[in-house]
Parts: sequence; C-alpha cells; structure tokens
Amino acid sequence: MRKGVIDLGTNTFNLLIADRSDESISVVYSTKRGVALGMGGITKGILAEDAIRRAIRALVEFEEIIRDYKVSSVKLIATAAVREANNSDMFLRLVKEKVGREVQIIDGNKEAEYIYKGVSLCHQFDSNAMIMDIGGGSTEFIEANKNGVQGMISLKIGVSRLYQTFSCTDPFTDEDVKRIEGFIERESEDFFSKNEVDILIGSSGTFETFYELIYHEPFPKTRETVELEIEPFMKSLNELIYSTQEERNQNEFIIPIRKKMAPFAAVKTNWVIERLGVKKILISPYSLKEGALMG
Repeated sequence: MRKGVIDLGTNTFNLLIADRSDESISVVYSTKRGVALGMGGITKGILAEDAIRRAIRALVEFEEIIRDYKVSSVKLIATAAVREANNSDMFLRLVKEKVGREVQIIDGNKEAEYIYKGVSLCHQFDSNAMIMDIGGGSTEFIEANKNGVQGMISLKIGVSRLYQTFSCTDPFTDEDVKRIEGFIERESEDFFSKNEVDILIGSSGTFETFYELIYHEPFPKTRETVELEIEPFMKSLNELIYSTQEERNQNEFIIPIRKKMAPFAAVKTNWVIERLGVKKILISPYSLKEGALMG
C-alpha cells in the first residue's frame, strides 16, 4: 500500500512517500522544505503570519508531488509549533481550505513513540541506547533496549526555541554556552540524572548534517544506522559551537535553515553526550515520519 506522511515540524516540513508492508517500508520519494514555522512565534505561543504563508506554500508543493505518485492515503502530523500555538485552529482551517487535508496535532509522547518506531525499522536494540531527536520546538529522548522502551521524554529545548530565547554573541562565548546548558539542565526534569548509556542514536535531521560536516560528503542513502567516529564528532561539535555566522553561511554542508541554529544544536548534543557518558554515536536515517507511516 502506497502511503504518504508529511511531518509539519517547527523548522522543517518533511514529505515521505513509501510502499508499506506489515513489517517494513520501501521509500519511493522523500523531500524536505525549510519552512521555519516556529520562527517569530514559538516563544510567544503563536504562528506568525509569514511562517503560515511559508507553510501553506510548502504544502501546496507537496500536494503536487503526492498526486504524481498516486498515493492512497496521506497523514499530516503537526508537532511543537502548532500544538503550542493559540492560533492553531486558524492554521488548520487554512490547510484544509488550501490543500483539502486534515492535520493531526500530536503531543510530545506520541512524537517520541513515532520516533522510536521509525528508528526501530533500521536498528536492532540489542543493548541499552538513547535516541535523540533534535527538533525546532522540542527534543525527544527515548531510552530503549531489547525489551523495548524503558523511558521517554519530550523537552522544550528545540533549536528554534533556543535561538529565539537567547541573545548570543557571534561567535558564542563560554558564557553563552553556560547559559544555554543551564537552560537545558533546568528543562530536563532530572531525566538524565537517572540514565547512563553507552550508545546515542541521533535520528536523521541535524545528525545527518553533523555527519556531512565531519566527512564532507552527503549522508549515505541507507536503511541501517551509521556509526560516527566519536573523536572527530566531538571535535566537530566544538568547532560548530564556536563558529561564526559567516563561516556557517559559506559551509555547503549546512542547509540554510540550520545555519543560524547549528551552534545551539551542537551545544545541546555535546551536553547530552557528556551527561550520559556516551561512548558510541549512531545516526538513524529513519525518524518520526517513518514511524508515523508504520503507525
């Protein structure tokens, strides 16, 4: 059965079209658009007018693609930016009017559940691991092993939220980093104090950018997790944290929507790795949209 999923993320809209069986999916087409739906509003509880215009434009583009691929059903899933917005009802009505589809708003727990399902398609949880999904509005963490999910949480520490909360210098100072880390610590609800894991699995998105920054080549098209060498990875994170906006603007491996927010993602990832005592880094090519398609 050919199905489609559109993940209406706070930063990026992702379209996935795949043929689904009972146990797996075969990707037919996927693409993304840097919509920045949460820009100008994620910290205020609204969707800004210009962000809504970008969102509708992307969804109209996606609709043309969906028609070409003769998709039997399409699921539209909205996350932090929409679920926190006071004007979300107006946005949902506009989507229905312009593209003729309903949008399902999911909470953080459902988001984490879909992420786990997606990662499980390409990773066998033989030992304890922590999944990390870096979103624009929220970041999800799912601890899992061979017995299934052991714990999960959705935290309001997404990169768009951090970017719009903190006024930092260019490049970051050590004081900027400490302020961001302090915020993450306060928002984490002691989740990390109870956990120590050897393996961190980054789910697609920003982690694919991390890969490309290290190896200077596109993230491979694969159905399996990809391991990152931890020493080059930690070195790359540190360089990204203290990079200038101009340096990021000139870097072809950082997509436009991430050029402003990448240092925040690097600070957060570095903090998590140190807090959990991580010794191995994997990247999952599958995430929320693949899990939602299976779900």
